[in-house]
Amino acid sequence: MPSDDDDSLFEFPCRFPVKAMGKETEGFPAHVMELVVAAVGEIDHEDVVVRPSSKGRFLSVTVTFTAESRDQLDTVYRNLTGSDRILFVL
Repeated sequence: MPSDDDDSLFEFPCRFPVKAMGKETEGFPAHVMELVVAAVGEIDHEDVVVRPSSKGRFLSVTVTFTAESRDQLDTVYRNLTGSDRILFVL
């Protein structure tokens, strides 16, 4: 159970999905994976879902991983939002 001074809404470790969206370009899913793996370690391929937009111009890549801490989540988001190939991160 989180302590009173812990402002996190999560209890770690926990499964956590992160979604990155960008233009449909060669290697975009691999790029997203590389940035997430840098913060969390290896990811199983079944934990990655790639979906094209309705017109096929964009891709969303959802990666679900076991988050160990708030700092780790922050690192994942910093890695993803720091990339000029990624338009949105949820």
